[in-house]
Amino acid sequence: MQVNGTIALVTGANRGLGRALVTALLAGGAEKVYAAARRVETAADLAGTDRRVVPVQLDLTDLEQVAGAASVAGDATLLINNGGSLNFADPLAGDLAAIDADLRTNFVGPLALTRAFVPVLEGNGGGAIVNVLSLVVLGSVPAMGGYAASKAASASATQALRAQLVDRKITVHGVFPGAVDTDMIRDFPIPKTSPADVAAAILDGVEAGEEYIYPDPMAQQGHRAWREDPAAFERQMGSM
Repeated sequence: MQVNGTIALVTGANRGLGRALVTALLAGGAEKVYAAARRVETAADLAGTDRRVVPVQLDLTDLEQVAGAASVAGDATLLINNGGSLNFADPLAGDLAAIDADLRTNFVGPLALTRAFVPVLEGNGGGAIVNVLSLVVLGSVPAMGGYAASKAASASATQALRAQLVDRKITVHGVFPGAVDTDMIRDFPIPKTSPADVAAAILDGVEAGEEYIYPDPMAQQGHRAWREDPAAFERQMGSM
């Protein structure tokens, strides 16, 4: 699909990669962008600088708000599931409540939102769904084990949805970024890619019809390493 003229809803739009995606959509000629955030006031400045932006209150763990977002954005043709959470919880000793929170925010919430938006997209003649996942789907980092599991669950759902929606004029794209320079991992002493560059690469991938999008150098290198030797890549990520 083409960004120019699209009507998009972006979750987690108030900061980081979500905010960069809103900016990139506007620069690419989007007709309207629904900027969804748990605290809607944090996206108000986006609307203040461009009248095409419509802030939407959305907590992905609140099913009433999920249904409300689909009702408000009834003209949408593009859904970008970007919002998420990262609780550092390893599988053996991590707080199960923290792992559950990541699963609800990163898997159940986006899936519920997708289910709510499929009739919207189909009713508008088709469109696209973009799920922002993570490179840790291919190789988990133990300290982020709960987060990695939630993203892996979402990656599996992405594949299932792609198969279900192929005949309904809705494309489904999985995005596997590496380290992006956002608040989520700002304290990690590793090379990171700017949100603006990652956002631009995501939209380029969607326009090109790519089902698997690796939007930054770390993601691209990691994908190559995984394809060459999955076990070696797993050990490399597991040592982090």
